[in-house]
Amino acid sequence: MTVFEGLDALATRIEDGALVALAPEYSWVPMALIRALIRRKVRDLSLLTVPIGGLAVDMLIGAGCVESLESAAVSLGEAGPAPRFTNAVESGAITMRDSTCPAIHTALQASEKGVAFMPLGGLIGSDLVKNRDDWKVVDDPMGLGKEGGGGPVVLLPAIKPDVCVFHSPRADRDGNVWIGIRRELVTMAHASASTLVTVETIEDRNFLEDEATAAGTLQSLYVTAIAEAKDGARPLGLSGHYERDLGHIRAYAEAARTRQGFDAYLEREVAQEK
Repeated sequence: MTVFEGLDALATRIEDGALVALAPEYSWVPMALIRALIRRKVRDLSLLTVPIGGLAVDMLIGAGCVESLESAAVSLGEAGPAPRFTNAVESGAITMRDSTCPAIHTALQASEKGVAFMPLGGLIGSDLVKNRDDWKVVDDPMGLGKEGGGGPVVLLPAIKPDVCVFHSPRADRDGNVWIGIRRELVTMAHASASTLVTVETIEDRNFLEDEATAAGTLQSLYVTAIAEAKDGARPLGLSGHYERDLGHIRAYAEAARTRQGFDAYLEREVAQEK
């Protein structure tokens, strides 16, 4: 049964050392929860971006919360490179595991389906394969490769996050969460041991009883806990509700170029939730 609780209580559910799957910025990142994690000084997280990361990843790394990261890319988009991520990779402060968008989705799908690995063909010929000793190249055992032969495929071990997190415009009284067209959030929730969600509002109805909302709803069976957090994705955007604050993100990018600037940003924007 889904639990409804406050933001700080939700943050305590993410333990030090947890493997955390984080939604991409186009799928509603829970920035209020990220700030709560930084305030409580969570440590040694293994982050998995599904499949790319941005502001949330950069802030968690800069705040010393991250031990390792698996990602297809980390960027602040139009605001430029993610400075704390770049610094951490170049200095060796975190362990970086390079991946691709299809590889991350495929590895999560393996956990979703309850199997130990999944095959993927598109990685053949990539230098990534040479640098990932957990990926195995084998001949296609079904003999269904190109021209009927048994061409090589890459076997990717299943990824099962301890927890996945995202923000949503709304949940209902029964713990069902609206996700709309963002199907990667379904894969994340199915693959993870627990799912924590922040929402703008909790509605007094059941989304699954309405055909207009049922198809775009993540069922409460896959939702561990929900916290109401108004404007919980800011300064990132929430489609249909508010736009990304590009000025804020650009100011962050400039400040976070230095350790002192980043620390000043944390003191101003994170030390007390606004």
